[in-house]
Formats: sequence, structure tokens, C-alpha cells
Amino acid sequence: MRTLKFLLQKEFKQIFRNRALLPLLFVVPIMQLLILPLAADYEVKNINITIVDHDHSSYSHKLISKITASGYFKLANYGIGFNEAFDDIEKDRADLILEIPQGFERNLIREDGVAGQTDGEQLYVAVNAINGVKANLGSAYLNRIIADYNVDVRMEWAQMPRFNLFPTIEIASSNWFNPTMNYRFYMVPGILALLVTMIGAYMCALNIVKEKEVGTIEQINVTPIKKHQFILGKLLPFWFIGIVVFTVGLFGVGWLVYGIIPLGNLFLLYTYLGVYLIAVLGLGLLISTYTETQQQAMSIAFFFMMVFILMSGLFTPIDGMPKWAYVITQFSPVTYFIEVMRMIVLKGSEFVNIKIHFLIMMGFAVLLNGWAIYNYKKTN
Repeated sequence: MRTLKFLLQKEFKQIFRNRALLPLLFVVPIMQLLILPLAADYEVKNINITIVDHDHSSYSHKLISKITASGYFKLANYGIGFNEAFDDIEKDRADLILEIPQGFERNLIREDGVAGQTDGEQLYVAVNAINGVKANLGSAYLNRIIADYNVDVRMEWAQMPRFNLFPTIEIASSNWFNPTMNYRFYMVPGILALLVTMIGAYMCALNIVKEKEVGTIEQINVTPIKKHQFILGKLLPFWFIGIVVFTVGLFGVGWLVYGIIPLGNLFLLYTYLGVYLIAVLGLGLLISTYTETQQQAMSIAFFFMMVFILMSGLFTPIDGMPKWAYVITQFSPVTYFIEVMRMIVLKGSEFVNIKIHFLIMMGFAVLLNGWAIYNYKKTN
């Protein structure tokens, strides 16, 4: 026990003496948590649209006004030919083209004053699909606006007796767990989980490898310190630091800045966090046992972090991934922590809802740390 105490004192002194390391541990994660949720917005706005209006009627003007007033579209050009409009797409000045044909108003409304009695009128939409997400959302927004406009026209011109013959279905929506549909409530817990992971995996791996580079690891190897004591001495300081960074991020940024109030049990959240940190710190320790330089450790840790970021469900739903990718996500501890974070913070889930996640994370912790202890080469 005394040996472990001396090891911990040594590690904390070494960490806090490193003035370049402290900003990386405390300042950088907080800055990232402040900035990243503002940039990682699922909602696409300011979509540039070029409108080719061959009709120049009151109805085409109303449609254009409805599109520009939606807040999603920005009028890039108007009143030109289709070839010139397509040139806007080729030069990235426009994301979509809406072409309104000549006779749009005349064909949409018959002389008898009833809308919808003909085969209808067609609009042509061309979409720049290089950015698939923006193309899908932009065309979906535009189709929804045109559909709403069509309903407005039908209601304006439909005769009341005939209009009453058509039954309607009304839908009442109720948003649970995130009533205001604020994307930051969804993103902040996931980004915080990734930042804690980076601290554990990167810093813990680099800490041991640095001792290899400067040669102090050889002095430790010839001492009677047991392998598990050495691993604990490297793990616990960053475990405490991870807890502190998580607390500052959850309450100092999540609560005070973004207004995210955890709905679930904080003791349950921190218990799972403690197990999770042991798992990711074990990953960092394991990486350090296979590398000899900080550059090697950074490269391997970066590989794992890229997989964690892209396949953890932070930006894209796991259920929408191919089957082979879905299987890979099940071997990532970050996947489970992000899910648990959102369940406890946003839904107020209890232990019964995440007990499987607990068992899986405990398995990760035992496997990674046990592997690290086994693989650590000690001469004595």
C-alpha cells in the first residue's frame, strides 16, 4: 500500500510539473466542449437556391416568398435561364435549382376557379448532390415547402361543400426527453464522452512511453514494485483527472452554458463513468506496452480514436450502419458510454435500463487492464 502511495505521489508531481500538459488536460477539453456543439449542427440552413421563373405570376411569386421566408434557403440568383442557373451549381454558387415553367398559374388553377381539377403542374428541381447530406435535406425541405404551398392553394380555391366531403387526419406530436428539439442537448453529452476518452487513451499511453524514452522506466523495472502496482500508479492519477474534467464539462459547460440539467441519478452516472475510465485508461496502458516512442503511441491511439469518433453513434445513428459496421461498434467502449450518457442525462434512465451496459463495460475494464498487466515487461 505504501508503495502504491509513493507511486501516486510521483505521478501527480510529474503531471503538475509539466506546464505544457496541464492546458491539454483541463483547458483544451473545455474549449472544445464550448465550440464543437455550436458547429456540429444537424440542421442545414442557408442553402443557396437559384430560381428560374418563366411564369412571373402572382402564384410563382408567392411560392418564391414562401421558400425564402422559411429560413432554410438563401436566394442566390433569380430570373435567369436554366443554363445560367446550372452554371451557378457548377461554380458552387447554388446548391439547388428550382425551375417554374411558363403557365404555372394558368395550369394550376382552371378557369372554373377550382384547384386540382387538372393533372396538376410540374416543377423541376435540380440538386447538387456532391454533399449527400445537404442535398437530401435541402431537397426534402424544398419538397415540404412546395407541398405546404399546394395545400394552401387547394384550401384557398376549394368550394366549402366539396371541401367538407374529404376527411382529414390531424396529428398531435409530443417530444419526450428533448421537448425543444435542441440538437445541443443531444450533442454535448456525446462530445463530453469523447473528450474524456481522449484524455484517458492519449495521456495515459504517452505517460508510460515518455518514461521509456527518457530511461526512467528501467529504474522502475529493477525495483521490487509489482506489475499491478505500477499499472495502478499510472492509471489512478488520470482516473481522478478524468472525473474532474467530466464534472467541469457536465456542470460548468453543459449546465451553465447550454442549460442541460441531468435528469437521471448522478451517483449512477458517476459510477458508470468510473468503470468506463478504468476501461479506456486500460486501453491507453495497453497501447503503451506495445510502443517504444510517443510517436508510435500517438499513431495507434489516433487510429482507435478515429474509429471511436466515426462509429460510436455520435454523428450518425448506429442502427443505420451496415451490418459489418454495426458489429464493429459493439466492440467500442465509447459506443456504450455515449448511449448511457444520453440515457441518464436526457431520459433519466435508471440502473435497470443500463445494467447490460454496466456488465459490458466491466468486461472491457477487466480485459484491457488484465491484458496491459500481462503484456507489461518487467525485468524483476
